[in-house]
Amino acid sequence: MRVSLDQNECIGCGVCAQICPEVFSLDEDAGVAKVMKPEGAECAKDAADSCPVACITVEE
Repeated sequence: MRVSLDQNECIGCGVCAQICPEVFSLDEDAGVAKVMKPEGAECAKDAADSCPVACITVEE
């Protein structure tokens, strides 16, 4: 599985980092989330589904 995040669309709400902290974290300086583990984890799908702006892509 491959995880990516469009930082141009991200609003920095932090839901992804709360749901899946092993894959996502908040870049407080930039005010957006970032992918820490691009190879992903199962929780990345839940984070993508919960993203209010749908900026997370999870590819199998």
